[in-house]
Parts: sequence; C-alpha cells; structure tokens
Amino acid sequence: MRRLVFVLGLLLASPVSAATETAIVAGGCFWCVESDFESVPGVKEVVSGYTGGTLKNPTYKQVGAGGTGHYEAVEIRFDNAKVSYGHLMDLFFRSIDPTDSGGQFCDRGDSYRTAIFVKDATQRTEAERAKAEAEAALGQKIVTPILNAGPFWKAEAYHQDYYKGTGIVLTRRGPKVQSNAYAFYRQACGRDARVKQLWGDAAPFIH
Repeated sequence: MRRLVFVLGLLLASPVSAATETAIVAGGCFWCVESDFESVPGVKEVVSGYTGGTLKNPTYKQVGAGGTGHYEAVEIRFDNAKVSYGHLMDLFFRSIDPTDSGGQFCDRGDSYRTAIFVKDATQRTEAERAKAEAEAALGQKIVTPILNAGPFWKAEAYHQDYYKGTGIVLTRRGPKVQSNAYAFYRQACGRDARVKQLWGDAAPFIH
C-alpha cells in the first residue's frame, strides 16, 4: 500500500503534465501544418481539426463546402520547458503566406485562411509580438488575424498524421502510397515555393 501511495505521489508531482501547453493555429491545409510542427523539438503532438465556426462537430465535407465559419486548424501540444509559445508563433508566421487573405497557396476559400487562436492574455501578447516582428522582417502587411480561441473539433481519423500514411490513395496521377501522395500534393500546391519566395532562408520547414 505504501509503495502504491509513493508511486502515485511521484506521478502527481511529475512536471511533464504541468509543462504541457497548447497552441492553436490555422495555416491552410492542416496536413501540412501538422507535418511541419511535429518536427519541432519540444512538440509532443499535433492534432488536425476545425475551429472558429459555429457548427458543432463539423465534418470535413461540411467545412470544405463553406458556410460553417470554420478554419482547418491544428492544436499543437508542446512542452513549455523545451519550446516556448512565442517561438512556435515565430515559426508559424515563417511557414505560411501571411499576406494572403483568401486561402493558402492552391487551396482557396474561408476554411484555408490563416489565423492564430489565443487562449489567454499571455498568448495574445506573444502572438502580437510575433506578428509585429514578422511584419517588420517581411516588409509587407500581414493579414493573419489573432482571434480568441473557441471550441476545437478534432478532424476525422484519416486526417491525423496523413503525411505518414502507408495506405494507397487515388490521385490524378493514379494510385499512390499516401505519404507519397501527400508529398506530391505539397509540391504541386506550391506551398514550399511560395514560402521560400517570401521568407528565404528564414523559412523553417522547406522540403
């Protein structure tokens, strides 16, 4: 019994859970944003989903059809002892085209707009700092809004870790392994080319 109490005490005292924070951003196709931020040291997990709209439990089809107000977004779960929220915001701005208000790259429409969804005053301060510094570095107007966070709805299972998939999917060029289909989509959509054009060597996730 004493051993069980001791173990439980260690678990309750563990700093791991206390250090975990979340950041919510929308940067166009959530497959790409998830892929980018899961490569950042200190990030534990990135979940694809929907936020910013009024419909409860939206589906990919509903969000893509428009009218729900939702963005394709990701929830980044990170260890704040290893990476800061502010650093994640700096990386975020340099991984998107924050001058585009109509979508991202080849993906057009409201669901593909960029945004940062903040949970408290501290996150807002850091997001606003990162936005101002990114705008100064870029020398162009940044249109990415900083919004109050609302409900985040996890996307369907087949969207999670899409870039890692080993199944076969149909593409315009025939059947492809899912991870290869993702790589083809990313290149064909022009994401990395446009980010490189905007940010040059400051772009952190160029493939």
